Amino acid sequence: MALFRRRKLPTEQRPKLEGDERIVAWAPTGQDVVVLTTYGIWLPGAQERLGWHEVHKATWSGRQLGLVPAGEVGAGEGYVIVADRPAVVHTLLEPDQVPAQVHARVTKSIAYTQHHPLPGGGGVRVVARRVPGVNGLRWTVRYDEGVDPGGPEIATLTAELVEYGRSSL
Repeated sequence: MALFRRRKLPTEQRPKLEGDERIVAWAPTGQDVVVLTTYGIWLPGAQERLGWHEVHKATWSGRQLGLVPAGEVGAGEGYVIVADRPAVVHTLLEPDQVPAQVHARVTKSIAYTQHHPLPGGGGVRVVARRVPGVNGLRWTVRYDEGVDPGGPEIATLTAELVEYGRSSL
């Protein structure tokens, strides 16, 4: 009975997975596919997966999956500074479980998130994320637009806010 038949990802569209990485959902986008695994999401044309911990924002319009990845732009002691990379949008022809899995896995990756105001205006978001296949948490900070993270006062305060986050877990 076709009602209970599980869709099978065509072999030629299957990405190269790590040993314990598993496919959890996939959806065709026309001539390519979006593939979700336990470690992240393989987007059409990408040579590597986008880890769940690297997805800053995900949206679903009913046909289109939108993602805003976070890219590393700097580092402090015990944390990395991230900023948005260009958004990507893919139309999913048969979305199946992809939207629900993206939501669940991005949400599950977040262990701690808190936005803090900074002197002089703006603020910083401190986030601890679980990285699939890695023990411990990855601490990141994202400054509001217009905040200059280069000043010594901001760097010192950011380090204190990250330490505050660590102590609250």
